[in-house]
Amino acid sequence: MSTDRWDIVIRGARIFEGTGAPPFHGSLAVCGDRIAAVGEIESAAALEIDARGLALAPGFIDVHSHDDFAVLATPAMDFKLMQGVTTEVVGNCGMGAAPYPAVREHFGIFFGAATISGWEGYRGYLKMVEDAPPSLNVAVLVGHNTIRAAAMGMARRAPTRDERRAMREMVREGLEAGAVGFSTGLIYEPGRHSATEEVIELAREVAAAGGVYATHMRNEASGLPDAVREAIRIGRESGARVQISHHKAAGKRNWGRVRESIELIEHARAEGLDVTADQYPYTSGSTLLAAVLHNNVFSAQGDGGGIPRIEPECVLIASAPLHPEYEGRTIAEIAAQLGLAPEDAARKVDTDERHNAIAILDMMDEGDVRTVMRHPTTMIGSDGIPLGGKPHPRLYGTFARVLGRYARELGLLTVEDAVYRMTGMPARKFGLAGRGVLRAGAFADLVIFDPATVIDTGSFSDPKRYPDGIAQVFVNGVAVVANGRHTGARPGRALRRS
Repeated sequence: MSTDRWDIVIRGARIFEGTGAPPFHGSLAVCGDRIAAVGEIESAAALEIDARGLALAPGFIDVHSHDDFAVLATPAMDFKLMQGVTTEVVGNCGMGAAPYPAVREHFGIFFGAATISGWEGYRGYLKMVEDAPPSLNVAVLVGHNTIRAAAMGMARRAPTRDERRAMREMVREGLEAGAVGFSTGLIYEPGRHSATEEVIELAREVAAAGGVYATHMRNEASGLPDAVREAIRIGRESGARVQISHHKAAGKRNWGRVRESIELIEHARAEGLDVTADQYPYTSGSTLLAAVLHNNVFSAQGDGGGIPRIEPECVLIASAPLHPEYEGRTIAEIAAQLGLAPEDAARKVDTDERHNAIAILDMMDEGDVRTVMRHPTTMIGSDGIPLGGKPHPRLYGTFARVLGRYARELGLLTVEDAVYRMTGMPARKFGLAGRGVLRAGAFADLVIFDPATVIDTGSFSDPKRYPDGIAQVFVNGVAVVANGRHTGARPGRALRRS
């Protein structure tokens, strides 16, 4: 063999192919942006990496991300790459990147402090990602909340015939541009005012294009079973493949109900429907404080809007850029200082922050987290919100936590299964051709990690910490993490539905 055939050879690794198959020891060669060979490789390369004692896997795919604007404003994307993520699916929970005017007016929180010029539709967004590439790959979902806001503002009513037509055209534009699917956030404004039939009509566009319908369901608390039934009905009547976002049962009185939701998923799959889910491996969630208030979590009527009733000491302010003194403090603490009732204190924070504060909600059961993770329909998604302050530690640690805590320490799933949930399984579901597997001809998105030490290191008080045990990361054949440090390279691409 020619000694200059390969650009990179990684030798002696324990190779996890991304298929769920048991690992094997071997080497992998890279030529350009592709994997050239896997197995026994004798010839030399320009870059030789000794990976003995380490694991080699496909780069991880974060199927539930809110980094639509972070990939443009902070293109190094260190908080994802340093945990091995090489591809993100953005546009979740109905919060999409287009149409730009609606995004800027109604969902400006996701820009943070960044100043980003506009774009025309999803075609324009994907082109901007191409023209100013981040360090990782980006696939996009069309967001229901943003297209509804573009068509009819924040109206709390059913759309007119012309408004429905406008929404269908916006969904179609995104899918034709290459979006991998369509998402809803049915607890958020304005999507929570939509009827099931509205979503089915839009999801038919998704089915025709072969995309995925991903949903933050209408209720993850006492109404969880009915919300799952609605998601399945949308898939059945539209023909779209269904992805249930951050599968959970929120609120103590609802703990254990994931067994019901899993049973519903299993029945749907037995009918032949493609229904899967994703999960972040923590018992606390995070969302807009405005959404917490919209869903009445501090009142006796909490649960009716989709988020359970939560005690004020279990609601932590993560991001309050206009009033950073609120950050890292609970609503109970803020209420006591201000001499206000908890709900009034939360409304003051929300108003002071112009409805852009982010909260962390302690509301799930560890047993439920494990039940969902064990189930073979579950993928991994961080659901991180990339803003300032003290973000939920899932933004930095999700994937390392699954490998370190749930696979190695608890033995809840094997490492090969964990890797599959992060790589081959999401690549197939979201139509990311050539990603998520280690085989000749696939794109060289790679992560080298130490299975004996990989673990998340962040906490709620100190969340912005990189995991341990992630040694090297490659995106499209280019090193973006080397010896535990970001290289500054930006080889990411805008991925389109294959």
